[in-house]
Amino acid sequence: MEEVIIRPMTIKDLSDVMVVEYQSFSSPWSKQDLLIDLTKNHFSHYIVMEKNQRVIGYCGAWIVLDSAQITNIAILPEERGHKYGERLFQYMLNDVKEKGATELTLEVRVSNTVAQNMYKKFGMVPVGVRENYYKNNGEDALLMWVKL
Repeated sequence: MEEVIIRPMTIKDLSDVMVVEYQSFSSPWSKQDLLIDLTKNHFSHYIVMEKNQRVIGYCGAWIVLDSAQITNIAILPEERGHKYGERLFQYMLNDVKEKGATELTLEVRVSNTVAQNMYKKFGMVPVGVRENYYKNNGEDALLMWVKL
């Protein structure tokens, strides 16, 4: 049976997380950016999802006062379609609430309707558009929000 666990990310996870990052995004974060966020940014919180002791996804959030923002969330392409993203997102929602957040925001590509639909399942609603948000192609980002 496949065992799936979610746990805090460690520095040892960075190489595996970078595989997820580069397979998931057309403008991925650099390993250095994630390392700095993980080790020096006191507002950031990262988790990984493992399946059979292999990192298949991760999620990051910043919490400032009572406001949380998802920085990134990704599941390996070959592991999508099994609701792992929903499980990872639910875990992060619970985590940021436990840490005192009362609201959560995120940006998502306007073309990424699959992700938008998942976020809506958690009560997130569109509240605005950030024009030309994604530098690699100038695509707009939909800003979504939920009260926790």
